[in-house]
Amino acid sequence: MPDVAIRPAHPGDARAVCAIYDYHVAHGTASFDSEGPSEAEWAGKIADITGQGWPFLVAERGRELLGYAYATQFRPRAAYARTCENSIYVADAARGVGVGTALLGNLIDRARECGFEQMIAVIGGGEPASVALHGKLGFVHAGRMRNVGFKFGRRLDTVYMQYDLTGEGWGNE
Repeated sequence: MPDVAIRPAHPGDARAVCAIYDYHVAHGTASFDSEGPSEAEWAGKIADITGQGWPFLVAERGRELLGYAYATQFRPRAAYARTCENSIYVADAARGVGVGTALLGNLIDRARECGFEQMIAVIGGGEPASVALHGKLGFVHAGRMRNVGFKFGRRLDTVYMQYDLTGEGWGNE
């Protein structure tokens, strides 16, 4: 996407990250939150994730943040140390123009550089745009948990998708 830069996040990005996430909390089902973290909590999360050497990226045009993405260890147990979970959100006004593709593509590269070997997407509500984005970049369906969320008066599924960061694939399963 022309004139959009992808860069590492810093705690000063917390206000914009907070606003992007809050929009999705209020209007979508990708997040099962009923309210998002505060700006201070986001600043702490950015510092914590980057402090562990994991990627937290933002997409910006000029001084406007258009989206963010990060990867953290999938679960805290030692056996999951090489598996990460991604999170990606794009500002409503910037959806559908390639920001998500640029962010997720860069996140995949950075996660691989961190030593992660598998990336898991946990897609709340089975959001079609998120499923399509992940599929476009090579994620495969890994499962669905049915009716595990309830938001906006309806039951919601969670879709799991997986990307092999090693490039080895899974063979003929």
